[in-house]
Amino acid sequence: MNIRSIAVAACAGIALGIAVPAAAHGAGETVMPNFQHAIPNIPGMLLTAVVVDYAPGAASPAHRHAGSAFIYAYVVSGEIESQVNDGPKRVYRAGESFFEEPGAVHRVSRNASSSKPAKLLAVFVADSTDKVLTVPVK
Repeated sequence: MNIRSIAVAACAGIALGIAVPAAAHGAGETVMPNFQHAIPNIPGMLLTAVVVDYAPGAASPAHRHAGSAFIYAYVVSGEIESQVNDGPKRVYRAGESFFEEPGAVHRVSRNASSSKPAKLLAVFVADSTDKVLTVPVK
């Protein structure tokens, strides 16, 4: 193992440890780390994936992500209602996806069903120095 590999592994480990509590949104959903790896052809950038399980009727408070973070979101199961910035609210069903630009405000993120759970895979591409990936917005 060379020094670069050790440094990348250390940064990834630190970032993953930070990402878990930073990704927690609120009550009713569970955020679990799924994958994290430095992007080798983009120095200083990490790809982090988390799975968000929403209980029936659960919602995340309005939030934004780290300033450098681009987010791709894929609905694994159920239905997720989402609104990014001042765009329209939309319900995404299993197999559909959306994205958030760096600095965007995720105003609505909730399970559209009051009786069935929903699951979302969120993939972040963010600067490895970002210490907090999710910040509540008032």
